[in-house]
Amino acid sequence: MPRPTTPDAHPGRSNDHRTFGASDGTPRQDIDPWRQIEDWRRALTYLEARPEVDADRIGLWGSSYAGGHALVLGATDRRLKAVVAQVPTISGFEQSRRRVAPDDLPALEAALDADERAQLAGEPPHTQALVSADPAVAASYRAPDAVSYYLQELPDGTRWDNSVTVRSTRKARMYEPGAFVDRVSPTPLLMIVGKQDTVTLTDTALAAYNRALYPKELVMLSGGHFSPYTTEFAQASAAATGFFRSHLAPNASRRVGAPDR
Repeated sequence: MPRPTTPDAHPGRSNDHRTFGASDGTPRQDIDPWRQIEDWRRALTYLEARPEVDADRIGLWGSSYAGGHALVLGATDRRLKAVVAQVPTISGFEQSRRRVAPDDLPALEAALDADERAQLAGEPPHTQALVSADPAVAASYRAPDAVSYYLQELPDGTRWDNSVTVRSTRKARMYEPGAFVDRVSPTPLLMIVGKQDTVTLTDTALAAYNRALYPKELVMLSGGHFSPYTTEFAQASAAATGFFRSHLAPNASRRVGAPDR
């Protein structure tokens, strides 16, 4: 899912996650959430060392899969002073359970196991499409809104490949960032949730928000998983920037909590 870029510890190089876009790293299109979290932590260490950065006023914004990263880092790195998790992954297992029909599970497990055996034999990790509406094409997502969003026409110069390693699916199914949500406190947390999110799941996000401790805020958006990037972008971005201003601006009041919206 959409993953925000982060400051790179090597000026002049790409800010894409490793193995994606203009960043280096192999195998290409490989998603390891814990490796990405460690990269973000290194980026945070780099930022706080910069002379133009106030190390006491650093916040973190993550969306979708990286919204889960924001929860993990918010819970485990007190250098962060405010965290925004937008349409975040809460439970990789639950998301996969709802996306994959029970009759299709044996084939999925067989594909994951075959990929592991192939790597032992010296083959590179297998890949598949990230999105496809064609049931004959192996893909991570088939939801119409995901297909429409990812396969839209892109601006010139944009680098994006409709592929992902098969082993990324196993790692995604094992990723449970919602387990960290009650540990984000006392760092202020804003969660932005789509009312009809069938990708990272509205109900699991709301349940996670209920487990979170104060200070916390909740913003609900009309639409599904992709609405924060499209129809509800203005509301989502205003909520995030307003939250950061209230907690990170010089002399900002450190609110204990605010009414949910």
